[in-house]
Amino acid sequence: MSRNTLFIAGLALLLAVGALILQFAIPSGSGVSSAEFNALEDEVRALRQQGAMRVAYLDSEDAFAVFTDAVSDMRQRAAAKQEDFFALAQQLQDGSISREDYDQQLMELRASFLDAQFAVFVTMADIMIASDGFAEIRAELTGLKEQAQPYIDGTKDLLSTARISVMDSAEFDSQYSQLESAYQQLDQLLVSAATVKVLQASEEVAVERGFDLVLNKKNVHVYSNPAAIIDITDLVKAKLSTYL
Repeated sequence: MSRNTLFIAGLALLLAVGALILQFAIPSGSGVSSAEFNALEDEVRALRQQGAMRVAYLDSEDAFAVFTDAVSDMRQRAAAKQEDFFALAQQLQDGSISREDYDQQLMELRASFLDAQFAVFVTMADIMIASDGFAEIRAELTGLKEQAQPYIDGTKDLLSTARISVMDSAEFDSQYSQLESAYQQLDQLLVSAATVKVLQASEEVAVERGFDLVLNKKNVHVYSNPAAIIDITDLVKAKLSTYL
């Protein structure tokens, strides 16, 4: 999964908003009794001890890195292939390769890169399927992986064809576009499954630590008093690690 794909822009984690509503009923007549006054004083004292709403914030992108780090080796291999695009373009620019050879090698590189992206997808899906932390959606994840298989096979076939130069660029572009579109849709579904776990981990941390509201740092956080607004990103990452 690419870093851009893995972005969760616009995510606001509203977990548990505590609303404390006080209703003071003053009896009719000359005033309140000593017992009623003492009870009211006890309520005020309890409220002071309880304090105001506790708010925390989360860097959701940083938290999501738990998942991308789990497939870091595969992602690095895919990223390395991107460097080959620049090298090939440089060869064309300095005239060390013909336009025909460039077009053929470019098709091979594109298919190879997409194949590497699918490999990251499969590796992450396998990790999630094998993890007890995703047990409740294991069947759905297995089905997603099965749904991806024809496109994975299609990408490998496209790569093999590009390597032996038996396809013109128009035909290649048509097949590649369909496979790339399928990858993006499948990858987004996998990202959505992981995002649910970010939400779950955030809620669990909030409940455990007694927070009433958790906000996403990227979208809404500009400044906070560290004594009043707590960063729970590391706590959420630690929780997410237990899911894998």
